[in-house]
Amino acid sequence: MWTDTYYTLFKFLVGGGMVVGVTWLSRFVDPRYGGILIAAPIVTTLAFIFTYVENGSRTTQELVLASFSFMIPTLLFVLALFLLMNRYPFISSLVAAYLIWLTGTLVLSYWIF
Repeated sequence: MWTDTYYTLFKFLVGGGMVVGVTWLSRFVDPRYGGILIAAPIVTTLAFIFTYVENGSRTTQELVLASFSFMIPTLLFVLALFLLMNRYPFISSLVAAYLIWLTGTLVLSYWIF
């Protein structure tokens, strides 16, 4: 049986592998394919699986609902970053997009929960 350390390392490697895959596809194949990979619910599905294994069905169901709810601020983040990059440097655009995401997340948290 896996120890907690190896299991945590495995989860870390799976998540890191996704980042490597996205950057590799974007650089060597086509940014569209990196976008498909990053938008695919692969990491989300893995998080659901790990949560289910560790905490059961009820917690996983709550996580699925929360994930669905907080996709709205994430969409705002992506849209804001895309639009801001046309006018401002990347880092400034990224910071502003995160502020928009954080604001949306806080508003949604207050409104829903």
